[in-house]
Amino acid sequence: MNQQHEDERSRIRAAMDRLLAGQPTSSNGSLTVVALAAEAGVHRMALQKRHADLKEEFYARVRTETHQTPEVERRLRKEVVRLKEALKDSRAAEAESRHRAEQMALAAAVLILRQPDGQDQPAPDNVIPLRPSND
Repeated sequence: MNQQHEDERSRIRAAMDRLLAGQPTSSNGSLTVVALAAEAGVHRMALQKRHADLKEEFYARVRTETHQTPEVERRLRKEVVRLKEALKDSRAAEAESRHRAEQMALAAAVLILRQPDGQDQPAPDNVIPLRPSND
């Protein structure tokens, strides 16, 4: 590792300590990666990419030291709940559509086989009757 890389890592660790102690100097003090990057004076993407291990360490410390769930995790959990509900609704709508399609197919088969005067009409060559004809 070069000196700049080591310097960034030490600034990130110091920023973690300040944020977790509730003593931010250059951020809004929230326990997020954005605040951590601002507090450390590094670009957020540097924290996300080059120092991903420190980002994970920060979130682990947030969980253990503050007994809080990180904001990112809370948002993702809410999104998972919303998506599960949407999936459940979608599956219910699909089942309802499938049931309606089956009912329409049955109704169409009855109408095709029914003659207005009560006589059975011979089925066209491309239709397979649901019941055998009485020939």
